[in-house]
Amino acid sequence: MRSPLGNRFRSVAGQVFVLQVAIVVLLAAGALLALVLQSRHDIDREARNRSVYVAQTFAHSPGLQAALKSPDPSAVLQPLTEETRKAAGVDFIVVMNTEGIRYTHPKPDRIGKRFVGTIEPSLAGQVHTESVQGPLGREIQAVVPVTAPDGKVIALVSAGLTVKSVSGVVDRQLPVILLAIAIGLALATGGTALISRRLRRQTHGLGTQEMTRMYEHHDAVLHAVREGVVITDGDGRLLLANDEAKRLLGLPEDIEGRRVGAVPGLDHRMADLLLSGRVATDEVLESGDRLLVVNQRATHPGGGPGGAVATIRDSTDMRVLTSRADTARRRLKLLYDAGVDIGTSLDVVRTAEELAAVAVPRFADYVTVDLADPVLDGDEPGPGADMRRTAVSGISPDHPLYPRGRLIDFLPSTPQARGYGTGKAELVPDLADAPGWHAQDPPRTEAIVAYGIHSLIAAPLTARGVVLGVVNFWRSREQPFDEDELSLAEELVARAAVNMDNARRYTREHALAETLQRSLLPRALPEQNAVDVAHFYLPAQSGVGGDWFDVIPLSGSRVALVVGDVVGHGLHAAATMGRLRTAVHNFSSLDLPPDEILARLDDLVQRIDRDGDGDEPNNGVLGATCLYAVYDPVTQRCTMARAGHLPPLVVAPDGTTEIVELPAGPPLGLGGMPFETAELHLAEGSQLVLYTDGLVEQRSRDIGEGLELLRTALSHPARDPEESCRAVLDILLPARPADDVALLVARTRTLGPDRVAHWDVPFEPSAVATVRSTAARQLDAWDLGELAFATELILSELVTNALRHGSAPVAVRLLYDRTLTCEVRDGSSTAPHLRYAATTDEGGRGLFLVAQLSGHWGTRYTPDGKIIWAEQALPGTPGTKEPSLAAFPGLDLDLDADDLDREAH
Repeated sequence: MRSPLGNRFRSVAGQVFVLQVAIVVLLAAGALLALVLQSRHDIDREARNRSVYVAQTFAHSPGLQAALKSPDPSAVLQPLTEETRKAAGVDFIVVMNTEGIRYTHPKPDRIGKRFVGTIEPSLAGQVHTESVQGPLGREIQAVVPVTAPDGKVIALVSAGLTVKSVSGVVDRQLPVILLAIAIGLALATGGTALISRRLRRQTHGLGTQEMTRMYEHHDAVLHAVREGVVITDGDGRLLLANDEAKRLLGLPEDIEGRRVGAVPGLDHRMADLLLSGRVATDEVLESGDRLLVVNQRATHPGGGPGGAVATIRDSTDMRVLTSRADTARRRLKLLYDAGVDIGTSLDVVRTAEELAAVAVPRFADYVTVDLADPVLDGDEPGPGADMRRTAVSGISPDHPLYPRGRLIDFLPSTPQARGYGTGKAELVPDLADAPGWHAQDPPRTEAIVAYGIHSLIAAPLTARGVVLGVVNFWRSREQPFDEDELSLAEELVARAAVNMDNARRYTREHALAETLQRSLLPRALPEQNAVDVAHFYLPAQSGVGGDWFDVIPLSGSRVALVVGDVVGHGLHAAATMGRLRTAVHNFSSLDLPPDEILARLDDLVQRIDRDGDGDEPNNGVLGATCLYAVYDPVTQRCTMARAGHLPPLVVAPDGTTEIVELPAGPPLGLGGMPFETAELHLAEGSQLVLYTDGLVEQRSRDIGEGLELLRTALSHPARDPEESCRAVLDILLPARPADDVALLVARTRTLGPDRVAHWDVPFEPSAVATVRSTAARQLDAWDLGELAFATELILSELVTNALRHGSAPVAVRLLYDRTLTCEVRDGSSTAPHLRYAATTDEGGRGLFLVAQLSGHWGTRYTPDGKIIWAEQALPGTPGTKEPSLAAFPGLDLDLDADDLDREAH
């Protein structure tokens, strides 16, 4: 009798187990050897590195050179080296002179003797490591030079470990390595045993001969049965198909091993059933001219690897019943797919394309969608509206139907016009016999019929009682459409019409919001010389938001740069943005500093929120942020403040980029917290970059990564603002932004000293004449003599007011930019007011005179007083008018200096 153990190892599973165990043992032995060798190598390298580090540290330690110059270096260095040796974990530290005579050694009797090792490389200034037989045994040591300030080697330091110490570390690690190898060997052997056990269970403990004999018997039985048998595995491969299955399914002879989906001639429905592996009982499928009844079961119903066996028998008599069932199934599947595939986006054109695609080729060979032209803009169409072909889908691109984008005026005799007018679908079973349709475009209709398109269903898209367009189903290959298919077309189009109307409504709302927002954003930036500006704005794909930007010229050739963000999307956010932008313009005209402007905006948002507490929703502001910066090209100072907004970036002329450390401040509308300003100097040619969070923050990356990408895109100093703007957008702009994107890039310019004149004015009335004469000479130097008379009158009035009603110090500044600006500074914070004096009043006409002679004038407060300024247009500036003095009938234009003083007073 055979031994059970012998039978076990003669089986396929037993042979595999023996082979796997042998391989595991060999791998474990190899791993052990590799680990031991690697450990020795790593510890040796660590010993050399530690020796170098300790020797270099001691060689560069403070006081070493002084100790070497002492009368007895050994007395000073011996205790230090021993203390350092113990702390550093090395076996010795030896200090020697350049001849190799030791000053220190762990064994005191070795002091004064020659060092064992190679010192020539170290005398040349190099670090040298080696393994030698030294006083402590076999040693791994490093020798480094001690250099004087002039670079000369004055001594040497050696540190190292004994090989015994290094080997001891390896020996201590060896038990751990052996334990790990043993555990790994045990786990691998256990895993091998489990695999073999599973293999034995799957092969039922059979040997190779028994399995071969069993397969031969099984194959003979299968091929003798007059019923098709198909066996597949879990990967969709066809393992077996007997002769009857090949005959019924029309399969080639060499199909075993192929994937079911790649088998030529196999009907796709049969392939889907075989790939699904699902249970099928007497399921009827059509294959060619045969009607087949299929039963399918899993090959391992209790678990185990996937796979299925299907039996097939011919049942052609059930063809008619199967055809009807299949038609009903296909129609239900078409309606289901239409509900899933149509309306995935709120885009009118995309919805029309989805409707056309879902019906080809399952219901029609070609589908065209014609929408009333107003629908594409989101409006409701009226009666008799022209149709625009919005979507075309078909089995072939060379069809003669009207192309996409064509505006079509259907004649009343066409089925499209009748369906659009009545709201009911029209069936034309034979296009060759449809004179009303032929009248639309005889050459094209003849080409359509000649192409082979023979049948049409025109179904109107009707939603909420409004007809939006017509969907045309064309057929060229199958039988003409019938009444049953007409009802299917009506159901299909009715489901799509709701999605189309939703997309139309969204398009209207989006267009209104975008039109409102773009009308509220600056159409063109104002002219100014303080900065060169490039800007970009893009609304969010899902709906217009409340981002905005602005460039506002200020007095004194200054300019304000603003960027803000209102939380939310839609009309409310756009309208709120417009209110805030208007408020910023109004507050800027008051020449307020950035922190005060933000404070007033904060009060405005709070009032808007309080006004929005009524019954109507969304009247308040959900949140708003703002960054306000003022740049002065004369002083090159930029003052800025922010309310919860992202900080700006500054790109220096050398390409260095930095994020401005600006106090954050609370978002607008919270109240209770003051805003802080920051002031920085910007060199000429610097770029100040303001942006909203839609540029740097996305779902796929955090805001920190976005800021780093922004800095990378801006780190090119040679670019102008337009190029910098394009570079930023190329890197950061998403294809479909989820939030508004606003970007403002401003490159600073300066108003040079040759365009600025400044004088300090003595606090006495006689200084007025001096100011006038000095200003006249400056205007002559600037070739602005035409403005001398008006400028003298303006300065006389402003300086006189400062001397009369203000306080010292008083100063005058002239700025020659796009306009001529006269500024008078004094130490008083009392603001002048323009008034209309009566004919009997002796004074009160001064500021009125200034207003008549200048284009703009105003007051700007400073920390130490105020500045009254007046701007005059330069001679030859288009659109300027001569100053009118009609309000001063008694003013003599031929006044001398004394008369000007009297007129000013």
